[in-house]
Amino acid sequence: MLAKRIIPCLDIKDGRTVKGTNFVNLRDAGDPVDLAAEYTRQGADELVFLDITATVERRKTLIDLVTQVARAINIPFTVGGGIRSTEDVQALLGAGADKVSINTAAFSNPALIDGIASMAGSQCVVLAIDARCEDDGEWYVYLNGGRTPTGRLCADWAREAADRGAGEILLTSMNHDGTKAGFALDITRRLSDELPIPVIASGGGGTMQHFRDVFIDGHADAALAASVFHFGEILIPELKQYLKKEGIEIRM
Repeated sequence: MLAKRIIPCLDIKDGRTVKGTNFVNLRDAGDPVDLAAEYTRQGADELVFLDITATVERRKTLIDLVTQVARAINIPFTVGGGIRSTEDVQALLGAGADKVSINTAAFSNPALIDGIASMAGSQCVVLAIDARCEDDGEWYVYLNGGRTPTGRLCADWAREAADRGAGEILLTSMNHDGTKAGFALDITRRLSDELPIPVIASGGGGTMQHFRDVFIDGHADAALAASVFHFGEILIPELKQYLKKEGIEIRM
């Protein structure tokens, strides 16, 4: 069995780490380079950097900041935000990213997934899906930082992305984001069981038990969180010790 992964996420706006609830009400969470170095020291398995306004502001990811973060860490590093072409991907890989996270641009142009996978390998392609559970009980894809509904079922889009060469799915529940009430276990489990690629659960992690639940009941391969790590509510070494005691395979 592959070890489960704990992944802190740096949501970046105007060069600072921020965190909100349900994708709004952002507050400052610190310097991204300092946080990245601290997470490496704590034993995070990977780090995700998302320039959350690059797409809606129609600009590219902050390359200089990516370079600074990459120099501060020695763990796998995923970068997303404003990626629209394989040239953008090459620039980020050159700045120190190991993987790229694509979302809105991939939905608008699904061939982008094929192109990046062909150029850099599927292991480099993380498809991010911002999903919301609607009144009918189904989960739908949203774009532009959760601002734009698509009417596309989350599971259908995830399956197409896997078929096109995505190497991982980063699934964020908009309903759970920032609430610290627990991850979306149902849709996480569905994607984890149906897809041939790993699923990273995101949105709602608030206690150590929530991480246990998303691994055991949600069948996730990795769990991503932000504010509980940024503000010291959960320390990664203590979380890993807890998960190990719960019988979950984890890298110490």
